Amino acid sequence: MEKKRERGDPRMPTVGFLYPGYSAQDDYPILQDLIGGDVTLRLVHTLMREDAHRVDALLDIGGSDVLGDGARELRALGVDSAVWACTSGSFVFGWEGARRQVADVRDAAGVPASSTSFAFVNALRHLGVGRVAIAATYPADVALLFADFLGEGGVEVVARAGRGIVTAAEVGTLAAAEVLDFVAADDHPDAEAVLVPDTALHTAAILADLEARLGKTVLTANQVSVWEGLRLAGATAPRDGLGALFAAGAPAPGAEADRVVVDG
Repeated sequence: MEKKRERGDPRMPTVGFLYPGYSAQDDYPILQDLIGGDVTLRLVHTLMREDAHRVDALLDIGGSDVLGDGARELRALGVDSAVWACTSGSFVFGWEGARRQVADVRDAAGVPASSTSFAFVNALRHLGVGRVAIAATYPADVALLFADFLGEGGVEVVARAGRGIVTAAEVGTLAAAEVLDFVAADDHPDAEAVLVPDTALHTAAILADLEARLGKTVLTANQVSVWEGLRLAGATAPRDGLGALFAAGAPAPGAEADRVVVDG
């Protein structure tokens, strides 16, 4: 059994993720391999009472009771940062609600925290990208809530598409070729980047293929979640093989350009 690390341990940083249910959790070992051995990624699966991209179900998935239990598990693992790795289960609370959600995770985990929704905004700010297209797997009403959230963060959404898939389980079955096709179909010539906001979608193995297909930056949910977790843990060096975002490195926690979420 792996020995639990203490906070402040000078060895490699450990990033913890709260992941709802089981859909594309196998993206994280792939991302771990691409990142290398100087950082450790740890996943805690949180309760999903109902698998549905529907507002009431998403509010439950991201509820304080559910995330509190998971965050305390991460605390026991001695992680250096924590990310609520669920886009729809964060933006559905609105901007201020999502901030409170992150604050609760931070308090329970005892480490800097964020969520996938804020990770998208932070990544876009770091890259200097202001206009995006959304290629979502969600139903249209949920995709609209993500666009509204991005607008609160100062991001202009020039195109938005939703695939109408209700469950994370179904999203997790989409093959790489299907993902490449629908993301390319949902691009827009005015978009500087395309966002793919669902941590239930397998994208880790095709990050380079997505950007090659579209000829521009593509940000996916599991990708930005890991980038955000590494940033909060102080692992900010550029990395190859993980798309334009990782190639650009990351600002230090608390940097002015990355002030969306309180990092303490």
